[in-house]
Amino acid sequence: MRPVYMISGGITKFKKAHPDKDFRLMVKQAFDYAMNDVPNLTLEMIDGSVASYFSDHFTRQLMAGIMVQDYLGLCPKPSKRIEGGGATGGLCFQAAWESIASGRMNVCVAYGFETMSRVNTWKGNEFIAHASDTNFDYPVGGFYTGYYAMMAQRHMHEFGTTVEQMALVSIKNHGNAQYNSYAQSPMKLTIEDVRSSAMVSTPLTMLDICAMSDGAAVAILASEDMAQKLSDNPVRITGIGSGTDAMRMADRPHGKVILLPHESEDDYKELKYPGVHSFRGGRMASKLAYDMAGINNPLEELDFVELHDAYTSSEIQTYEDMGLCKYGEGGGFIEEGYPFMPNIDYGINLNVKKRIPVNPSGGLLACGHPVGATGIMQAVFASWQLQGTIKKHLGNDELQLKNIKRGAIHSHAGTGTYITISILEKSS
Repeated sequence: MRPVYMISGGITKFKKAHPDKDFRLMVKQAFDYAMNDVPNLTLEMIDGSVASYFSDHFTRQLMAGIMVQDYLGLCPKPSKRIEGGGATGGLCFQAAWESIASGRMNVCVAYGFETMSRVNTWKGNEFIAHASDTNFDYPVGGFYTGYYAMMAQRHMHEFGTTVEQMALVSIKNHGNAQYNSYAQSPMKLTIEDVRSSAMVSTPLTMLDICAMSDGAAVAILASEDMAQKLSDNPVRITGIGSGTDAMRMADRPHGKVILLPHESEDDYKELKYPGVHSFRGGRMASKLAYDMAGINNPLEELDFVELHDAYTSSEIQTYEDMGLCKYGEGGGFIEEGYPFMPNIDYGINLNVKKRIPVNPSGGLLACGHPVGATGIMQAVFASWQLQGTIKKHLGNDELQLKNIKRGAIHSHAGTGTYITISILEKSS
């Protein structure tokens, strides 16, 4: 396989609605932004693309990807559409990586979008619920907040996780988004704010849950030769991992924990795994990505993570799947302050010295979740972090991490049916 680099990216503002823009225009604006950031790149140099969008129902177009391809001026070059629930953007990013790594392309564009505002919220939730098993789960009330509320309850029962610990995730991510001009819902919160917001499915309130959104994102990937020609500061993609699990949680077998390099079987002698509290696919994705990138201890060797936090509870679950802490310790991990930004005042006391900021961008909770764009948005923010260009793109440097080398992006579908993790590193 050839080395693969990300040379540029662009996003639109994620909003509850963009009534003045259809999906083609949103992608075009993100694409133009990315192209302008590498001025020597021309349309002729682009070999093809990968399109990312979750649901045909939101656009009412079965072939929206090719409509975008045409609008960007990339016809008749090759393209394909990727779809995998909430992990659609992450899968798209990895498909673009494969196009470069295989030698098929030298420059590949990954673009993603969603226009969720085109339907009422209840209808959007119904469409999303179709990403569960419509023969078994959906007919008995299977909307996704219900699934994740059940998982949160089990995590609380199994490990003693508290609603206050989950609220800290919301405080952190909405607080970070105050400095991200692309985010949908920046705000400064307290635990009381989160817990007093409307209850959706116990124990999850409105502020424990991400919002449906409109938005688009673009990542441009290139081979080493092209990256050196086109960019002064490319970001290398050093690790790729993905995992899967059965659609119905009741079908998932119990077995031994998939161990990461810094763990042993003695760590989990009493753990029933994966249970409803953990994502086996996320653990597999972590293992594969870390193995490829040469990471032995993610807490020590990652500088930040952009993580799929559709729910505050799922961010805590994913700390454990990614090995940032042991299974069962996710609530303590956030309470002790590990995933907070080092220089932002959240209005709470944080005493921990070691930090591995999670979702500096604000994540899905605060940025919004236009599904097809979300995983690519994470790649864009990760690349800006590693390039040291946050101030250039956001107009302030409050979210810029110092002296960093490596970050991870994490995309998640369904109740853990598709999960991707990609490792990005500074190239110099």
